[in-house]
Amino acid sequence: MNRIALTLVGALSAMAVFGLFTSVFVVHQTNQALVLRFQNPVRVISEPGLYFKVPLMESVVYYDSRVLSLDPPPDQMILSDQKRVIVDGFARYRITDPLEFYTSVTSESNFANNFGGILSSTMRSVLARTDLSELLSERRGEIMRRVQEAVTDEAKKFGVLLVDVRIGRTELPEDVLANVYQRMRSEREREANLLRAEGEENARRIRATADRERTVLLAEAERQSQVLRGEGEATRNRVLGEAYGKDHDFFDFYRSLEAYKTTFLAEGTTLVLSPDTDFFRYFSGWQGKFGTDPVAAPPPAKR
Repeated sequence: MNRIALTLVGALSAMAVFGLFTSVFVVHQTNQALVLRFQNPVRVISEPGLYFKVPLMESVVYYDSRVLSLDPPPDQMILSDQKRVIVDGFARYRITDPLEFYTSVTSESNFANNFGGILSSTMRSVLARTDLSELLSERRGEIMRRVQEAVTDEAKKFGVLLVDVRIGRTELPEDVLANVYQRMRSEREREANLLRAEGEENARRIRATADRERTVLLAEAERQSQVLRGEGEATRNRVLGEAYGKDHDFFDFYRSLEAYKTTFLAEGTTLVLSPDTDFFRYFSGWQGKFGTDPVAAPPPAKR
């Protein structure tokens, strides 16, 4: 009997311990709980702490009380200017009504599927009234605000507070992107050709101006050189005339020496002349008379 009693007491104690452990649950600060009795919601617990439930009859479903992320897959959309873009949008939300959330979608994965479709559909409707330049400009924030306002009421039906909606990435499809790059390349080539043509025109104008100035400078320099050459020739002729007037014989002798120097210093010069020609008259004396001893001849008189 004692053995049977001990066994019974141990079984009861184990059942009591098991019942105690299965009736106690903890709600952490980052969670909120929904207590279900036979899968029917009976109460919502939003404050952290230690709580009790009926073992085997009640169960607890936990939901995160923090801001959660919803990131549906990228979707291709058509803008108002008929350009197709791939839009990758995302949303931030918080579960504010666990009971409504449980009765509508039950889990976060179901919410992502259901609300993700609503978000994509709303974004498609808003972007259908927007062109690519607006989507890539400073109006992007206004576009996201319109999307958020459109889906906020829908989010409340799931017991969710929509915190933020963003368009994370906007890309063109591969075929459209190739066409855009080709148009950009053609536009840049057109601008380059225009700038190159303007540069060549400026270069021709600069060269023409430089050639004109060069011609003017050369003409002016030639004119000045002719003037200076004429003045020099006039001075030379005047000096030679004055020298010739002072001493005719010495002037002829000097001019002949200059002619000898010019003639005999030239390379490859060959003269076939008679010795008694007038060109060699000063070889026989400084007075230019043949048969006169150049050493014994008296020097010219001073004047």
